[in-house]
Amino acid sequence: MISSRGENVVSTVQDCQNGISIELFLHLSLIPAVFIVGVLSFLQRRDIRVAIDHRLPILEGRFGIVVPLDTIGSFSNRWSYGFAFGAVSSSVLLLFSEQYLPFTVPTWARAIVYLIGAIEVGLVYFPFFACLSTSFKTAGAILGILYSLAWILATVWDSFTCPNGKVLGKYQKIIVQWPCILSLIFLLGRFLYILVKTVRKQMQHVEHEFPDELSEQHQVQYVKRLLSKTAEHSKPLSWFQRRVYEWDPCFKFPNRIIGTAIISLIGLYTLTLADYSLSDVAFDRAEKWKNTLSQLIIASNQTEALGDMILQLEELIHVARNCWLATTFFASLNSVAYTFHVLACYRKHLKRLWKGQKGFLPEKFHRPSSAVSVASIARYSGWQIAFTLWGYLIVHFVHFLFALLLAYVLVLPIKHGMALSMLSNLGIIILTIGLVIGLVIFQVILVQIFFLQDKMSPTDKQKPLALNNRKAFHCFNYFFFFYNVVMGVSNCVLRLLSSIVVGTWLVSRIDRTIMQRGYENMDAGYSTWIGMIFADHYHNNPVMVCFCQLLVTNTLQRHNASTYSTFNNAESPRMCSRARRRWLLFYTLLRNPHLILLRKHHLSSSSSLQTSLSPKLDTVVQVLVMASQTQRRGSAAKPPPEIIITPAEEC
Repeated sequence: MISSRGENVVSTVQDCQNGISIELFLHLSLIPAVFIVGVLSFLQRRDIRVAIDHRLPILEGRFGIVVPLDTIGSFSNRWSYGFAFGAVSSSVLLLFSEQYLPFTVPTWARAIVYLIGAIEVGLVYFPFFACLSTSFKTAGAILGILYSLAWILATVWDSFTCPNGKVLGKYQKIIVQWPCILSLIFLLGRFLYILVKTVRKQMQHVEHEFPDELSEQHQVQYVKRLLSKTAEHSKPLSWFQRRVYEWDPCFKFPNRIIGTAIISLIGLYTLTLADYSLSDVAFDRAEKWKNTLSQLIIASNQTEALGDMILQLEELIHVARNCWLATTFFASLNSVAYTFHVLACYRKHLKRLWKGQKGFLPEKFHRPSSAVSVASIARYSGWQIAFTLWGYLIVHFVHFLFALLLAYVLVLPIKHGMALSMLSNLGIIILTIGLVIGLVIFQVILVQIFFLQDKMSPTDKQKPLALNNRKAFHCFNYFFFFYNVVMGVSNCVLRLLSSIVVGTWLVSRIDRTIMQRGYENMDAGYSTWIGMIFADHYHNNPVMVCFCQLLVTNTLQRHNASTYSTFNNAESPRMCSRARRRWLLFYTLLRNPHLILLRKHHLSSSSSLQTSLSPKLDTVVQVLVMASQTQRRGSAAKPPPEIIITPAEEC
């Protein structure tokens, strides 16, 4: 019955000729994509003129580089870029299929084909990112609306006119493509919002916004929290914040991390559906082969000798099917949890680096190469997605082996009425392991009681590392030497098995190495993670970014007094004005010591001033005056020092 249903689905897929081939539409989309990129490049002007601008002055520096998105320091439109990555997800997975190219290529040329395919996919989806990031909002919004609308119509038409597929059967394309369609609809709404907002500003004659500042608002809040004298009183944390995730308003994930997480989740969804369907087909074929084999055995009149084998094979197929389908859910849940856990580790590691804490890193990675760090920015997203998808398959297989072992050790003996023998065998195994562990603990207890000296102080938590009863300890060490050799064999096997299990379980965790200590540099994924967080640390450290913002703002204030810094506070108390004036007076006199003698109260009451000044202050003033006179004699041609000082920004 299942096979007939599959044949009907295949025939339906072959007879469906009304749909639009997404693969062909992807290739044809290169033409409008290149046109959109060319238009945005024409509108963009280059900051530095090249030789062609002097030969063709009519260009006026046009045809600049169009940047799709800032993968390092951009925190705006994060979810828009995330849904743009979601629209890309279906084509990224299409690169691994054989349906991507309409022709066959040799095996040795597949690497080149994958490179060309990746460049093509990147160019096709380039307009989505470029229309979001361009400074020409009107043109970008109009082009983005037209391009996203074309993709929505093509994807929806193909999904609903030919919904069936060979893997998932009925409604395969709708089940697989709905995340991509949802992302495209979100992008269409976003472009419409940008267009309406831009038109309203133009109708209201609103001036153009100033360029984005270096520091974001959450970075400013982080620095202010560091500079605050008292810690902010926060509400009691909820159970979710204590156990799962605590929200930090002073930290934001860059758009690169959010896009990577979205593609990983959509890829896991698609891979889980494919895994479920393909495993179902594989077990159906296994049952078909089993039925064929049983018919051959019946025809050969050898049922008595091979009947038990057929029953065991049928039981194995049934148990394996149930175990595989049951572990599909747990493997998917594990991979989704890993995806969110990597985000939490990214925030935790970056905040540790901001505090100057590098103890959680291996010593070899305390100073990664600059080239490696910058290259890791480009590698991380692709590697994280690949590690997540491959990790799902590997973890699923490990879960399947454990489930199969549990079924044959516990479930099937109870089902067949062999519970007592199963419990006796299991008890022997547990007793053996318990004796081995107990003897290890027994050695520690003997050393604790008889072979360590007493505590030096009653408040000490443990005894000092000083031997007692040395002769007895040497005898103890001699006799346990032979037993520890035998026990070391089992512990060596256990160590190898535990290393294999933990390594395969954490293969998708790119933030944690699976290599032994001292060999971390052989883990390419972990090296990419370290280089990436160091690059983000150096480019997005809130303290450094806010400091650079202050320097830029102070430079602009010298040329334009109306420019205000992010840190200016208009609600400063009046009591700060007096301190500010005194500080400006002190700073001015320090830079221009000859003005001390020209002050009003100094001229009117020079005699009383000389008697009232303390010896130290009088000495300081005389030294400043002499220094000023000496400086003026040495540089008579130089202009006098500037006495106008930019007002301080904070009290």
